[in-house]
Amino acid sequence: MLVTASPSSTARSRSADTRVGSAWGDAPCPVLVVDRHGTVVQLNQAARLLLPDAASGDGLHEAAPSWLSEAHRRLSHEPPGFGAAPLSGPVNDRIVQAHPTAAVDGDVVWWLVDDTDRHRAEQAARNAQARSEILSEVSSILLSTLNVPRCMEVAASMAAEHLAEAAVLVAPAQGRRHPLTYAPQGGPVVQLTRQIDTHSVPGLPEALQGFPPVPARWIDPSVLPDWVIPDAFAGPVGSVIVTPLPGHGVPAGALILLRSSTEQAFTEGEEVFARLFAARAGAALSAARLYTEQATITATLMHELLPPALQRVHGVQYAGSYRAAKDHERVGGDFYDVHPGADPSQESLVVLGDVAGKGLDAAVLTGKIRNTLHALLPLAGDHQRVLDLLNGALLSSRHTRFATMVLASVRRRAGRAQLRLTSAGHLPPLIVRADGRVEEVASRGTLIGALPTVAADTVETVLEQGDACLLYTDGITEARGGPLGDELFGETRLRRVLGECAGLPAEALVERVQMLVAEWVGGGRHDDMAVVAIGVPRTGGLSIVNGRRGDGKAG
Repeated sequence: MLVTASPSSTARSRSADTRVGSAWGDAPCPVLVVDRHGTVVQLNQAARLLLPDAASGDGLHEAAPSWLSEAHRRLSHEPPGFGAAPLSGPVNDRIVQAHPTAAVDGDVVWWLVDDTDRHRAEQAARNAQARSEILSEVSSILLSTLNVPRCMEVAASMAAEHLAEAAVLVAPAQGRRHPLTYAPQGGPVVQLTRQIDTHSVPGLPEALQGFPPVPARWIDPSVLPDWVIPDAFAGPVGSVIVTPLPGHGVPAGALILLRSSTEQAFTEGEEVFARLFAARAGAALSAARLYTEQATITATLMHELLPPALQRVHGVQYAGSYRAAKDHERVGGDFYDVHPGADPSQESLVVLGDVAGKGLDAAVLTGKIRNTLHALLPLAGDHQRVLDLLNGALLSSRHTRFATMVLASVRRRAGRAQLRLTSAGHLPPLIVRADGRVEEVASRGTLIGALPTVAADTVETVLEQGDACLLYTDGITEARGGPLGDELFGETRLRRVLGECAGLPAEALVERVQMLVAEWVGGGRHDDMAVVAIGVPRTGGLSIVNGRRGDGKAG
């Protein structure tokens, strides 16, 4: 049966053809003319290339994406002369902008402008910005973590969150074993150390040596050993990245990124991003390891600079206390040591000194003095000889600081302690007798490390049971404080305190002096303060009855 078009339909088609030829038929961009009912009236050649299944007379919903047909439906209900903003959406593998313009009889002309390049550029810019923000976050979080295990945990966790479904961080070997950090996305991080065969993972030996990574497409996921895959990882591995963690001259390890077979493979851009992430993580790990190494070295050296813990030796009590000039410092220019004799018949050497200055520089010189004195122990019986040799060593060193010092050789005999005391430019020792008397040892001498020779006097004295000898630095007597904060603690006040502490054990005597001086200073500034007490303990118990000691003397 032959169907003929009605005159009105033919006229409209010719009218449309006229419009196509005269207005947009030769336009370089795709153009669709759609009537108010959603039927495609005409389309130009560019539109046919973009929508190969579209033809005149088809419904727009059949020929074009749903976002375009829905937009046309909304426009068809607006009054003539509408002004609509352009829309954007996908058409096959392209992104187009659809610009509507009104035509006669309620038709709409849709101009479809290819916007794929701009859309991709904007998406790339957004991705770059997002990745830049991620890298900035990575650097901020990781560089604030100087604990190596914690840094490894955070790095693996962030890699799993932003780069893959799971991450495995392989640290450099410790002996024959490698520290491993497993981080499944959204799961708990597991850290352990185990012996692994790095050659069982393609590219891992090279990554651990800092060589550039092999492309992900070169790695067959099926050959991965079981130790690589975290227990919480779901599904078979579909794609793998193995990238080095570059450090400061030495590789900080390697990062293995895993995606399951249900996820898309790593793109070239994602591989580049993974290397950037690894560079930030490697720098943070390297910084953490360097900090840990330096902290270990510092702790070892600090241990050698700190004053030793003192105790009873051959029946004689020794106690010491040190307080640096600043509360946040542990070492300074004051020092003391006790070198026990080989047996009770041999003298023990006690040394207390004060190096000019404060802080670490002064502490370094105290360490050198202590080491030199240790080497001179075979000569400890001759105080003058020891001081002369130490003076020569300081004069020949690069240090320009001088020091003061007091030496005490102690030997216990028949319930008493015999002392030989030599002061080289230092404050004279004080003897606290059991009855409360405080005596000054008249030993004087010149500084060490300042003059070609050292002149010093050696004084002998005896400590009976309950007596004590106090060696101290000028940080005690020159401590400023009191009601107005500007008065020296002074020797007179120190003597009074010692008199009140008569008969106390050496440890209690030292604690009492340091406590009272600390209270005197309060929150004010002070110099380094060191105190050493040498005491002879009583053989019997000490009791207080009616305010008097068991020996009948005042308590």
